[in-house]
Amino acid sequence: MARTFIISVALATAIAVHHPAQAQRNDSIDSPHVLPGVTVNDRHRQHNSVTSTAPKHIISQDQVLRMGITDIADALHRMPGITLRDYGGAGGMKTVSVRGFGARHTGVSYDGIMLSECQSGEIDVSRYSLDNVDNIALIVGDNDDIFIPARNAAYAATLNINTIPVPGFDLKPHLTAQLKVGSFGYTSPYLRYTQSVNRRLAITLSGEYLYAENDYPFILSNGVATKKEHRTNSRMNSAHGEAALAWKAGARSVLEGKVYYYDNDRQLPGIVRYYTNISNEQLHDRNAFAQLRYRTWNGHNLSLKLNGKFNWASTDYTDGNYKGGINDATYIQREAYTSACLLFTPCQEVAVDYSADYSFNNLSSDLSTETRPFRHTVLQSLTAKYTGKRLTLTTRLLYSLYLNDAQDGPGASNMRRLSPSVSLSYRLLPHEDLYFRASYKNIFRAPTFNESYFFHYGSTDLKPENTDQYNVGLAYRRQFNKTCTLRLTADAYINHVTDKIVAVPYNMFVWTNINVGKVRTKGVECTADITQELGHGHRLLLNASYSWQQARNRTNPSSPYYNLQLAYTPEHQCSGALCYENPWVNLTLHGHAMSSRYANNEHYAGTKVAGYGEMGITAYRSFRWHNTSFELRGDIKNLLDKQYEIVSHYPMPGRSYQLTVNVKI
Repeated sequence: MARTFIISVALATAIAVHHPAQAQRNDSIDSPHVLPGVTVNDRHRQHNSVTSTAPKHIISQDQVLRMGITDIADALHRMPGITLRDYGGAGGMKTVSVRGFGARHTGVSYDGIMLSECQSGEIDVSRYSLDNVDNIALIVGDNDDIFIPARNAAYAATLNINTIPVPGFDLKPHLTAQLKVGSFGYTSPYLRYTQSVNRRLAITLSGEYLYAENDYPFILSNGVATKKEHRTNSRMNSAHGEAALAWKAGARSVLEGKVYYYDNDRQLPGIVRYYTNISNEQLHDRNAFAQLRYRTWNGHNLSLKLNGKFNWASTDYTDGNYKGGINDATYIQREAYTSACLLFTPCQEVAVDYSADYSFNNLSSDLSTETRPFRHTVLQSLTAKYTGKRLTLTTRLLYSLYLNDAQDGPGASNMRRLSPSVSLSYRLLPHEDLYFRASYKNIFRAPTFNESYFFHYGSTDLKPENTDQYNVGLAYRRQFNKTCTLRLTADAYINHVTDKIVAVPYNMFVWTNINVGKVRTKGVECTADITQELGHGHRLLLNASYSWQQARNRTNPSSPYYNLQLAYTPEHQCSGALCYENPWVNLTLHGHAMSSRYANNEHYAGTKVAGYGEMGITAYRSFRWHNTSFELRGDIKNLLDKQYEIVSHYPMPGRSYQLTVNVKI
């Protein structure tokens, strides 16, 4: 692996020396020199996804409206290669897996700094609202923007959630007020206020509240017998608030800060059963973090970025079915994180970045078996990038060091690794936006605290999961006669996972984690975006994606479960949206579908989850009155009232509606 990186660096250096031709400056070199308030339009973002050296899929705020997207989960269903676990309703937990790697291999960043979950390693994306989001970007492999923390490169895939930026230092207040109401008691007001204090300092305050009963009906089947039920013990009561600032500290310096708080007190409905539907479980999640980003540059060829963050999260679980709090548990995790990135651009074609990160994590609980584990993590990355007229080449070497221990017990094994990666994009025709891309990335995942320390389940001897991912693809973009724009992408990939962590029974009552698993995943992803201008304010927009994926167990050839598809991994997924914009009421017809899958890796009889197809319709209209913008929107979700499950025995809602009123001053 290291040899691959050394050869790639040598190749990049040779190209830089022997091809000094002028080239378009790449985004990673230019981005530090852009002050807050400069907006990047949709067309530029989508063009960037075509020229990217690795698969990159972007959904902007405008596309959220035009594609009929109502929440984060809905947005992720529209991206190829994503497998979403959704436990149903507005309050159901939602985790993301990309290309069969599993949710723990998918990093989620919020305004450029990674979110953390040291206990389970899985980020619940349902807690992040679309109302405050400018765009969502999924990157499989390495990011073309090399001016990033080392931690952002330490995942097989990264989901970047970028919030709405400060609208500029114009000294005018900006207020957004929104109200959503919908089926099953859904109510969600949202406020956002932005004010430039002076020409250098701007602040933003935003808050959202969400309440939902989630008592939707469903049909419960038990062989030939069926009956109508309603989801019970499913109420959600959550709120989140953010405060952000942007300060132009100097002509070449920018400081950005954010304080975030989330509080969700929800009931857990549990799985549905035919003879009883009793559930009395409750979960109270709280999360607070504060983060700072400082960027400065010397006006020539050096740029510096400093990041800092402190994160605190608590989980309180109660089970009212057992007296005396037998099953109750409270967990608290903390993280302190800092990062420094130095970008050197000796010429237009070449950029080199060195990034170093440090983080400290610990976990505590009120359980008698608690060992209070903690971890020190040091990550360093060295990245070189060459951008020519037709060729873009990026190479990276990531060094990871994990130091594990526990205050009241033995610590997990320490681990260190070197992880190389290389990616390229080549413009096949000099006057056409037709690009060939190829990438390779080796990365690993350290065991979570649950996998290492959980009572009667964890093992402190675990090794990290090791992954290799290969991708080749084509991307094409063309504009015909200024009335039609076409964008197509197609990628094929193969992934290998070794030392996969799996739970096996130690005896009848105790299970433990060991490194025995091997997984091979291969697949194809295709996307298409077409925009057709019809004239006089009429326009058609088509967005579609398709994924074929085989994620197979390759652990033991003599096992009866060898070469079986991994749990909850469909072979086929697709999505589409057709939008008709006009001067009266814009209409969007949208939907997504997936094939059947199994609820476990062994494919036991009766554990097959049926495939489904679901569609909806959106109508919206925007208009201005004096200095105020209004947006009215109506959604009918699951238009055909299809009953389906994404996670076994967790039925999804049937037909429902949602109305939205948005006012901007």
